[in-house]
Parts: sequence; structure tokens; C-alpha cells
Amino acid sequence: MIDTGKKLPDFELLDSAGDTVTSEDLRGRKTILYFYPKDNTPGCTNEAVSFENAREALEKEGYQVIGVSKDLVDSHKRFKEKYLLNFTLLSDPELKLIKAMGLWVEKKNFGRKYFGIARTTFLIDEDLTITKVYPNVKPAGHGEEILKDIRS
Repeated sequence: MIDTGKKLPDFELLDSAGDTVTSEDLRGRKTILYFYPKDNTPGCTNEAVSFENAREALEKEGYQVIGVSKDLVDSHKRFKEKYLLNFTLLSDPELKLIKAMGLWVEKKNFGRKYFGIARTTFLIDEDLTITKVYPNVKPAGHGEEILKDIRS
């Protein structure tokens, strides 16, 4: 996993509208970049709603929120519409950014091994440097947790 002090890897991904977003598009704004396993699952929905609930306050603190998963653009579009999410979701079905961030990892569930996304959040400054990492995120209340940290 990429740690604090490192630069955000270059990327080019599609958002829920099918528009291209690159790492350079993030330059000049502080960003909360969070990685999650799958749209419309309980934990991921709780996390997204938590970010939406805190979004306006996070924006007042100068941060934009961007979520990334391997879901397709259409899935992101439906997820945003269903839960009224007003922040960017990026589609990484080829796992380019997910792997570059070191987040495609082996997991275990009831003794079964498989690969999946390590739920992780990164705070990134205006120069694309990672300033804080939240590994092994607990989804519920995560947006509010980050807001509290930013304000302290």
C-alpha cells in the first residue's frame, strides 16, 4: 500500500457520467480518495452515505470526495442516483489505480481465500502528495470520522 509522503500515481479513469478523470484533474484541490469493494452492498453503501452526509462540511474544509471501485460506469451511475450521492465515483474495472495503490489484496471469508479491494481512504494535498492513510476502514461513520480528524 502506498504510504504518506508518496505521490498519487498517474491515472485516467471514467466517472459515473462516462467522462475521463485524470490524476492531474485533482491537482490544486485537497482530495479524500476512498477505495471500496462494491456498489450497493451494505458496508459500501454505509460508507458512501457517510461521505454524502459529511460532504458539505468537508467541502467547506477545502476537500473534494472521490470514491473508486472496480464497478462499471453504469453501476456507479445507478448507485449515485439511488443514494443521492453528490460526489465523484470513478470506475477502475481493470484495477489499474487499485493495484498501483497496493489495494488489490488476498482476503479470507469463512475460510475461503479470494482477491478483493482493501477498503482504504487517502487524504491527498493540492500537489498530489498523500498526507494521511486510513487502512482497514470501518464503513459506518467514516465520512464523519475524517471530518473530525481534519478539523482537529
